[in-house]
Amino acid sequence: MTEKRDRMIGAGTQLVTEVSINFGSSLAGLLIPVVGSPVVVAARQLVMACTVLPFYRPKLATLTWRRLWPALMLGVVLAVMNLSFYQAVDILGLGIAATIEFLGPFGLALAASRRLLDFVFAAAAATGVFLLTWTDGTLDPLGIVFGLTAAASWAAYILLTRRVATAFPGLEGISVASIVSLALLVPLALITVDWALLDWRILGLLLAVGALSSAFPYTVDTFILRRITPRLYAIITSFGPVIAAVFGFLVLGETFTALQQVAILVVCVAAGAAIATQRERPRSDLELTAGAIP
Repeated sequence: MTEKRDRMIGAGTQLVTEVSINFGSSLAGLLIPVVGSPVVVAARQLVMACTVLPFYRPKLATLTWRRLWPALMLGVVLAVMNLSFYQAVDILGLGIAATIEFLGPFGLALAASRRLLDFVFAAAAATGVFLLTWTDGTLDPLGIVFGLTAAASWAAYILLTRRVATAFPGLEGISVASIVSLALLVPLALITVDWALLDWRILGLLLAVGALSSAFPYTVDTFILRRITPRLYAIITSFGPVIAAVFGFLVLGETFTALQQVAILVVCVAAGAAIATQRERPRSDLELTAGAIP
């Protein structure tokens, strides 16, 4: 009974984090036309760094190049992933950008599969994305390129996070990555920012984006992974594009054709079904490490 209750609490908490992340992204969609995506991403990474560093400062004396380079690469990937995603949101809208970006982790999940059923699910997802991006010919190809860049970066982020989690205790590796990401993003933000536009309302929204899309999800992910299986975690994550589309409609006033709505659902259902039908596997090093974080 306790296990079932923990699973329900964990699943409910993850749903809250999915809502939080996508609500934060919708607020970012409001800010990007005003201050630009480099400023929004830099603010988000700054909030994440301020959240993680006070509790998980890397111990410089124990750092070696072999341990350090994956964390440095993770910082680069974080910067590229968030910047390209927000550029895609600016050009394509949140719902479509989030659906394209999700191809990254979905493709990674199926990369080692040899099941015919998984190829069917992959073909269904690919068809959904094709319908989504080519329904009326109005989508900007540059936006699609940014979305695919974000997808590839998300897949790289997952692989690097696993490596970093086994090399560093707690979230020390994420701390290093956040510093690297900030070092790359802050100069770009300073070059592009229009200081005259930064009033208290804009600053408050930037803080909200960082808290909703980074600080809160990072702090509760380990709580979630202790209570639900990786499969259930992945299934809930697979419906992120639908949540993103809802916030795109509610906050950003985005509209979707009937075919685009079907396409988003096809991608999510294909991903969820592919993950749900996988056999249970031993927990990865990343998941074991996450579960050990206090």
